[in-house]
Amino acid sequence: MHILRAAARFLVAALIGLCSISAWGVVVALPRYNVSVNEVSVSGLSSGGYMAVQMHFAYSATVRKGAGVIAGGPLYCSESNVLIAQGPCMNGGGSRDLPFLLSVVQTWSGNGYIDPTRNLAGSRVYLLSGTIDSAVLPPVMDDLRAMYARFIPRAHIAYKNDLAVEHAVPTDDFGNGCSIKARPYINNCNFDAAGNILRWIYGSLRARKTGALSGVFINFDQAAFWGNFDPAVHGMADSGFAYVPANCAAGQACRLHVAFHGCEQNADSVGDAFYRNAGYNRWADTNNIIVLYPQAARTAANPYGCWDWWGYDDLNFPAKSGGQMVAIKTMIDRIVSGNAAAPFQCLDWFSDNVTHVANRRAYVGLGQQVYAVNSNQYLGFYSAFAYTSVRNTSAGYFAYGRCSSAIDR
Repeated sequence: MHILRAAARFLVAALIGLCSISAWGVVVALPRYNVSVNEVSVSGLSSGGYMAVQMHFAYSATVRKGAGVIAGGPLYCSESNVLIAQGPCMNGGGSRDLPFLLSVVQTWSGNGYIDPTRNLAGSRVYLLSGTIDSAVLPPVMDDLRAMYARFIPRAHIAYKNDLAVEHAVPTDDFGNGCSIKARPYINNCNFDAAGNILRWIYGSLRARKTGALSGVFINFDQAAFWGNFDPAVHGMADSGFAYVPANCAAGQACRLHVAFHGCEQNADSVGDAFYRNAGYNRWADTNNIIVLYPQAARTAANPYGCWDWWGYDDLNFPAKSGGQMVAIKTMIDRIVSGNAAAPFQCLDWFSDNVTHVANRRAYVGLGQQVYAVNSNQYLGFYSAFAYTSVRNTSAGYFAYGRCSSAIDR
């Protein structure tokens, strides 16, 4: 009997390690699913649109299918300056200096700060700019289209710029009036933006679900994907959401779409409006698409819960090494690690930096500084006395921190 009691105590301890409680209920470890990395895409509104662009460019070897952007702008538009972000990158006034931004992208692609831009050529991009959007004006989106056209065939770029919608995700069944600019920044305009994005990126899809959804929403632990397990300090919430169709939960081959909310559109601001009603889930349900809804959070430097596209938390915000960028990348890695054709087991090591370098988990840069391979995250000095944790979340990709949960180990 004492053996059974010990086993029961072990099971309870294990479950506590995998679950916690948030305002949204039980928080679970993000599961693995049978998703190929070839089927990953992103989209977003406003700061989420900028975040989608950052993920698409910086991690183009992972975000292979494409991107949807509503009221966003060119990569590195802000140039790490909040005044440029609020000015030329939103209201269209002043110069965004597109030639300079393009030269920066080319330089970053060449030095590994972002993935090579040649990866973008096979992806598809859907852009939407409302004619009455008063937050991000159409000229900003025009520049984003021009930037993408340097790297993607024009036939792969769709640009919807004739819809009279304010700063919001347009739907055909939920939200404010089309000319309203207010929470939850979802407007009923008789236009299904999410459906158009998904159909452009993935091609022909089955009709969206009209009845009750077959799948489930999960509230997953985001802290596990931050190196220090402290995302709230860096503008990300402790937990995020995902919609998982029943077929995906049962192990069928599925796709993954990451949908980034905009400013004042996270769950703390608008409840479940974005992750339940932005329009993605009914298409996902009938087409085996998991939809990941990561969550940004308010901080003193980020009072509206925006994604970092101007450097409020990290000067490396648009790069592979950006904190929020690595968090999202490792979430994607976690989901696709269950792919039946190419499963992957996360591994981590706590060791000195000399050993990390010797085992090709890290490399030495200028000034004897050490960086994780592929993510380029800073690990400290090249020294046998400098100890750090490094995780391997996908083939050839290493980042600071430990694996996402106890079930990885």
